[in-house]
Amino acid sequence: MLVLGIESSSPIASVALVSAQKLWGEMTLNIGLTHSEQLLPLIDDLLQQTKVNLVDLEGIAVSGGPGSFTGLRIGMATAKGLAQGLKLPLVSIPTLLALAFPQTGYFGLVSAVMNARRNEVYTALFRFSGNDYEQLEPYQAIHPQLWAEKLVAYQETVLLTGDGVSGYKDIWRAALGDKVVSPPPFLQIARGASVAWLGQQRLCKGDADDLFTLKPMYIRSSEAERKLARR
Repeated sequence: MLVLGIESSSPIASVALVSAQKLWGEMTLNIGLTHSEQLLPLIDDLLQQTKVNLVDLEGIAVSGGPGSFTGLRIGMATAKGLAQGLKLPLVSIPTLLALAFPQTGYFGLVSAVMNARRNEVYTALFRFSGNDYEQLEPYQAIHPQLWAEKLVAYQETVLLTGDGVSGYKDIWRAALGDKVVSPPPFLQIARGASVAWLGQQRLCKGDADDLFTLKPMYIRSSEAERKLARR
């Protein structure tokens, strides 16, 4: 099954084509352009370079959040438009799972951490055992110090990955000491290939999301919604 993966939950835009046999291609940009400027051109370039036509696609997977509200909306709208126009099944993949998934093969705790602003991070905790994983803590927005205290309670080494790691490294080190490790920065991004691969696994089982009811997983309310509530 040939699946297009779309990742737009952060300032990084990443798209990929994946089948059960191989990664056909992936394009990732972190150059400050908005997703409305670069997402569709990236998809078009990817299809041209891999010599794949839209009609060759068999499914679409999109990063479903949490993350940038605007980025998630643009990615979801793009995925829905393509899925509806091409009559393809669509699946949403949790961003934090896609962020942690490149650590497949690692044995131990993996915490995906995204900068959520307002002194919070979006995060979750997984235990990886080679090719298998188990989710230990739910997707959530939390103060970094409180998250560090939760991780300490496991009394194990934790691999932290994501753009929320570097901004709070003093907190992680103070709480976890030498029980915290992190991969290099280029491995700490949610990639289109991870979204596509996880989506391909779901789609091969006949599992798909409803095109018309699917929404991003925001976890918390937007700034506009908070202002409205205060009024």
